[in-house]
Amino acid sequence: MSNYLEELNDIQRAAVTNTDGPVMVIAGPGSGKTRVLTYRIAHLIEKGVPPYQILSLTFTNKAAREMKERIEKVVGDKARQVMAGTFHSIFARILRAEAEKIGYPSSFTIYDTDDSKSLLTTIIKEFQLAETHKPNVIRNRISSAKSNLITPKAYANDQRLLYEDKMAKRPHTIKIYQEYVKRCKRAGAMDFDDLLYQFFYLLHINPDNVLDKYRQRFKYLLVDEFQDTNFLQYAIIKKLVNYPGSGQNICIVGDDAQSIYAFRGATIDNILDFEKDYPHLKTFKLEQNYRSTEHIVQAANQVIRYNPKQLKKTIWSAKGEGQKIKLVKTMTDTEEGKRVAGLILEQKTRNHLHNKDIAILYRTNSQSRVFEESLRRHDINYKVFGGTSFYQRKEIKDFLAYLRLIINPMDEEALKRIINYPRRGIGKSSLDKMITYAAQADKPLYECLTVTPLGTAAKRNVNKFVNMMGVFAQRADSADAYELAIYAAKQSGIMDLLKQDTTIEGMGRLENLNALLDGIKEFTEDDVIEEGEDETLGEDRSLAAYLQSIALYTDQDKEDDGDFVTLMTTHAAKGLEFPSVFVVGLEEDLFPSFMAKSENNIDEERRLFYVAITRAEAHLTLSYAKSRYSFGKMRYNEPSRFLDEISQEHLDGVPDSQFTAAPGPGYSGGSTPGKKLQGNFKPIRKASQTPVIDPKDFKPSPASSMKEGQRVLHLRFGQGVIVSTDGSGDKRFATVEFNASGKKRLMLKFAKLQILD
Repeated sequence: MSNYLEELNDIQRAAVTNTDGPVMVIAGPGSGKTRVLTYRIAHLIEKGVPPYQILSLTFTNKAAREMKERIEKVVGDKARQVMAGTFHSIFARILRAEAEKIGYPSSFTIYDTDDSKSLLTTIIKEFQLAETHKPNVIRNRISSAKSNLITPKAYANDQRLLYEDKMAKRPHTIKIYQEYVKRCKRAGAMDFDDLLYQFFYLLHINPDNVLDKYRQRFKYLLVDEFQDTNFLQYAIIKKLVNYPGSGQNICIVGDDAQSIYAFRGATIDNILDFEKDYPHLKTFKLEQNYRSTEHIVQAANQVIRYNPKQLKKTIWSAKGEGQKIKLVKTMTDTEEGKRVAGLILEQKTRNHLHNKDIAILYRTNSQSRVFEESLRRHDINYKVFGGTSFYQRKEIKDFLAYLRLIINPMDEEALKRIINYPRRGIGKSSLDKMITYAAQADKPLYECLTVTPLGTAAKRNVNKFVNMMGVFAQRADSADAYELAIYAAKQSGIMDLLKQDTTIEGMGRLENLNALLDGIKEFTEDDVIEEGEDETLGEDRSLAAYLQSIALYTDQDKEDDGDFVTLMTTHAAKGLEFPSVFVVGLEEDLFPSFMAKSENNIDEERRLFYVAITRAEAHLTLSYAKSRYSFGKMRYNEPSRFLDEISQEHLDGVPDSQFTAAPGPGYSGGSTPGKKLQGNFKPIRKASQTPVIDPKDFKPSPASSMKEGQRVLHLRFGQGVIVSTDGSGDKRFATVEFNASGKKRLMLKFAKLQILD
C-alpha cells in the first residue's frame, strides 16, 4: 500500500478520511479535487468497504476511467470492482438488467439525437404541424420536461406549460410529446433523457425489490461536479441515499462558483441548498490553488464575490505573485485578433512557450473567425475545440458554396452541395440523373441542369433554382461583395431556415452565418493599407476577391504536428488548464451576453468568467474591442462590467470603466475588488467613454476634397488629422493620424472620411 495520505494537505486529508455520513467537498479551481475523490475511494477500500458497494458518478466516461486507473495504483485490482461512470452509462447498465419491470425489452435501443429528431419530424408531419412545430424546439421542450420529472399526463395538466406553448405558437407540443413517448415505447427505445427518467421510474414503482436492492448494493455514493446536476439526477441520488436506517454515506464534490450549465438544465440550488437536506453535513473547503499565480487567483476571488448567492470561500495560491493580468484594448475586433496573435508570438519568444501552452477562450463559437485569420497570417498552428473550425462548419460551407457558384457556375462540388439546400424538391434521384447526363454529354453539370429529362415537378424546381442563381449572377455585376452576399443569404432561403431553429445550437449556427456576413462587410469597407501590402490589391472588393482572400483559411493541407494554440468557448474549457490564457471579446452584450442580461442571469455569466480566468497558470490576458461588426453594422461596445470588478493592483492596463458595483454578501475583505457602492448590488452604468458615431448622421466627404492638415472623422477609428496625401485618381492615398488608434494609411477611393474643419 502506498503512503497516499502523505501526498495530501491537511484539508484534503480530512476530506478523504471522513468517510461516513454526508460530506460536501467545496473544491476551488486547481485545488486537487480529482486527487481527493480518487483517494477517498481508495481509503474506503483500504478500510474494508467492498469495492462493489461503492458507486462513483461522474460527468464524463474519461474522468471515470482515469479515476479507476489512479485508484488501482493505490489498492490494486480491487479498484476494477468499483462502479464508476457517468449517470447515463451506469443507469443504462442497470436498466438493461431491470427493463422488463417497466415494460421494456432488455435489448432496448438507445436513440441518439438524430434518431429523436427523425422520429419527431415524422410525428410532426403526420399531425400536419410542420409550419409551427419545429423538431429541434419540440425535442428541447420534451427533454426539459423529462429532466424535471414531468410526464405527458402532468404536462397536460400544467396550465403554465400549456400557456407558454400557446404564446410560443406551438400549442400542440403536448400532443407530440404524448405520441413521441408512445412511439418510443412501441419501438422498445429510450432516448438519452429516458436513461435518467426511466431509471427514476423504475426505482419509484418498484420500491420493495429494485430500490431496496440497489440501496443495499451501493452503501457509499460519490458524485463529482455536483454543481452540474439537474433536478432529476439529484432526485435519483436522494432515492438511493435517503431511507430509514441509512448511514447517508454520500459525498459530493463540486464548486458552486463553476456552475455554468443552466442552459443544459443544471440546477445550482442542488449544491447551494445541499446542507438543508443533510443537517449533519460535514463540509471541507479546498481553498489552496495549485494551478495559478496570486494575481490570477485574487482577481478570480474579487470577481466571484459580486455574486450575492454563493458558498463562501477564499482561494489562495502559494505559487508566488506572478505577472499582472494584461489588459488589451483595441478599436476593432479585427485589431483584437491581430493583437492577440502578436502577443502569442511575443510570449513564445519571451517566455519560451509552445503553441500547446496557449489557449484563446471566447463566449461564442462565431468569435473564432478573426482569431483564426490572424493566427494563419502569422503561421501559428491552431486547433478549434468544442466546435468545428469556423470555415469548416456546415452552415458556413453551405453558404460559401452559394457564393462560389455565383462567381463560377462550373464549380460542380458547390453545385451538388446546395442544389437542394434548403430543400426545394430536387431529390437525389433527380441529381443523379443530371450528373449522369452531364457525364455522357461531357459537359459541366450546371449546363445540363435544364436539359436533363426529368419529371414535371423536378423539372420545375430545377428551373427555379437556375433562375435564382441567374439573378444572383446578374447582381454580381453591380453589387459589392456584402450586398450580394446578404441578398443571396435571404433569397436562397438559408437565412430563414436557420432562423426557424431557436435551440441553443440553432441560434449558434445563425450567429456563425452572421459572423461570416460581418466578415464580408468588413472586407468590402476595409480602406486600410497594411504596411508592406500591395496597394493594387486594395482596389478589388468583389465577391471573387473575397473568396480568394479566404482561400488560405479554408486550406486544410497544413499538417497538424500536435503543437497548436487551442481555440474554444469558455464552456468547453471547463476542467482544463494552460500556462497562458487569452480571454477575448470582454464586452457588454457579448460577455456577459445580451441573452443573459435580458434573462437577468448575470450571476451565471460571472461564474463563466470566473471559470475562464482560472484556466490560466501563469499568464492571463483579457481583451476587448471598442467596435465590431454585428449583423452587417458597426456596433460600438462598452467594456464588460466584469473588468471593473478586478482591482487595478492585479491589472497591467486600465479598462474604460462603464460599471461599478458592490460585491455580493460573500465578500469578506482581502484585496479590495473594483470600486464599491453600498446597498444596491445592481451594476450602475457610467457615462460612456467610447465616441459613439451614429451612421445616420455620418456624411462622407468627397475623396477629391481631402487635403493635408484637415481634421476628419472615420466611423471605426474616430477623429484624426490627415498627415499627408499621395497618388492621384483612383489610386490616391491618405495617411491619417487618429487620436485613439494611431496612424493609418487609407485608399481614398474606399475610405469614408467626413471633413470636420
